[in-house]
Amino acid sequence: MNKKRSNAPGAVIAQNRQAWHDYFIEEKYEAGLALKGWEVKSLRAGRAQLKEGYVVIDRGEAFLVGTHISPLTSASTHVQPDPVRARKLLLHAEEIKKLIGAVERKGYTLVPLSLYWKHGHAKLEVGLARGKQAHDKRADLKKRETEREVRRALKAR
Repeated sequence: MNKKRSNAPGAVIAQNRQAWHDYFIEEKYEAGLALKGWEVKSLRAGRAQLKEGYVVIDRGEAFLVGTHISPLTSASTHVQPDPVRARKLLLHAEEIKKLIGAVERKGYTLVPLSLYWKHGHAKLEVGLARGKQAHDKRADLKKRETEREVRRALKAR
C-alpha cells in the first residue's frame, strides 16, 4: 500500500485499525467535519488520533467525541486549543435519521474508521458497527492465519 503525503488529495490522515478488530462494520458513511483553523493546520501536519474516538448523536446532530487532534506549537497565542473537544459531523438529515434508528437497536454503535482529505476538505469515514465477542475475535484470527498459511504454501510451489 503506497502512502501519500498528508496534504495530497485523498491522503489518509489517520486510521482506526482497532475498530476492525473490535467491531463488525456493517455500513460506512462519509461525513464532513466542522473544524477550527488550528485543527485544520494540525491535520495537515498529520497530528490526529482516532483510536479512542466514537460518534454520538444528540438532538438530531452527530458529534465526534474522544478524537485527539494535537495543537501545533506554532499556533496563535490568543487561541486556547482543546485537543479532545466534540466536533460536529456534517451529514445529510436522511443519513442522521437512518443512523439514529440503527443506533437505537441493540448493540449498534458508530465508530470513526479513517480521517482523510477529499478535494481539500477533511472527511471522516464513520462505520455503523456491532461489537464483537471474544470468540468472534479468535475466529477472525484463526481465519487470517489459515489464509496466510495457504498463501505461503502456494508461493512455495
